[in-house]
Amino acid sequence: MVRTLLALVAFTSSLAAADHWPGWRGPDANGVAPGSADPPTTWDEKTNIKWKIPLPGRGSATPAVWGDKVFVLTAVETDREAKPAELPKLDPKFETRTTRPTKFFAFKVLCYDLATGKEKWAVTATEAVPHEGHHETHSYAAGSPAVDADRVYASFGSFGTFAFDHNGKEVWRREFGRLNTRLGWGEAVTPVLFKDTLLLNLDQEADSKLVDLNAATGKTLWETARDEKSTWSTPRVVQHGNKTLVLANGTTRARGYDLSDGKELWAVGGMTVNAIPSPVTADGVAYFVSGYRGAAAVAVPLDSKGDLGASGQGNWRYGKGTPYVPSPVLFEGRLYFTQGNTPALTVLDAKTGKALVEAEKLPKLTSLYASPLVAAGRLYVVGRDGTTVVLSATAKPEVLATNKLDDTLDASPVAVGKTLLLRGFKHLYAVEAK
Repeated sequence: MVRTLLALVAFTSSLAAADHWPGWRGPDANGVAPGSADPPTTWDEKTNIKWKIPLPGRGSATPAVWGDKVFVLTAVETDREAKPAELPKLDPKFETRTTRPTKFFAFKVLCYDLATGKEKWAVTATEAVPHEGHHETHSYAAGSPAVDADRVYASFGSFGTFAFDHNGKEVWRREFGRLNTRLGWGEAVTPVLFKDTLLLNLDQEADSKLVDLNAATGKTLWETARDEKSTWSTPRVVQHGNKTLVLANGTTRARGYDLSDGKELWAVGGMTVNAIPSPVTADGVAYFVSGYRGAAAVAVPLDSKGDLGASGQGNWRYGKGTPYVPSPVLFEGRLYFTQGNTPALTVLDAKTGKALVEAEKLPKLTSLYASPLVAAGRLYVVGRDGTTVVLSATAKPEVLATNKLDDTLDASPVAVGKTLLLRGFKHLYAVEAK
């Protein structure tokens, strides 16, 4: 009887784990869906759409899921025009190529029912006039939320970081001051949740830092200054041996920190400018890539020590076809990534760095920002024009299907059970086979 009860508890726990997508890159922060996830292969605006709902405002943050709740962030331009005294003063030290708005924006957290798409609640975290504009393809809600059994965490960067309970009641809020991004292209602070801590990467043009918070209270546990400028990169937290490491990409160095106190353990050079992609890990190795005005990929043992140099010692290096905005995905010993923001797919053997597929053009796709997803042995590559190509996640991927929606898709796809969530500029889609 005891064994039966224990087995039932274990089974129930595994089902519950499969029902969560607690952060931007999924349960293991690597872009691979749990083994029980089995989303559709084919869909369009009239086929395999479980529900489709309009979204207010604009955002490119990837949704998070906990059980029957889907959490989405957005920024809504209001009709409230700022008075001259309410307009943020510009800092002449920072060059900008964007136009600062003059109206207040409402920064919102939305909660929807996973089964029906019905809104459960919506809260305005804050209202503010942004001190800078953003890139034309960007938004004021680009950092993705994180969620656990107790709270949902949302960071709007300069406009505050917030925790709400699952009913939308505010638990705490923190402000870390204004972020000044490169050329005023905008912000993307995605909280990283690990057990009872919440990590924020506040890279900007000056005074960059990592901040670790108590997830329950929002109180600062530690801060670590970073010799970096704007990266828009989300760190990865991974346990290795008796340490828990924070892996953070960067133009100056890609680094490993100790999560317990924020001390730098090792650093490796060789990334490009604007090192955006998040690292992935497997078998004691971290994989960093970047691809703006150059190309770089490096495999670094997690137990490295000290500065490994500007050119970067590691297990291997690869210098072609790496991504600018999308992060890579690591599956069954293979590293998958696309070139720049284009649909040219490369597959590397993660152990050796040998190319299995090199810059192979994917059909029907033009440009992409979303990071690829692996679910049920399939690779989902989402394009900005609403096209998604589904391939076999094999050493030589084969195209299984090409699907099109009438929306701009910059957020990364989410797979929970048999549902694929796709967040567009205009709509949130739940794709599920009928």
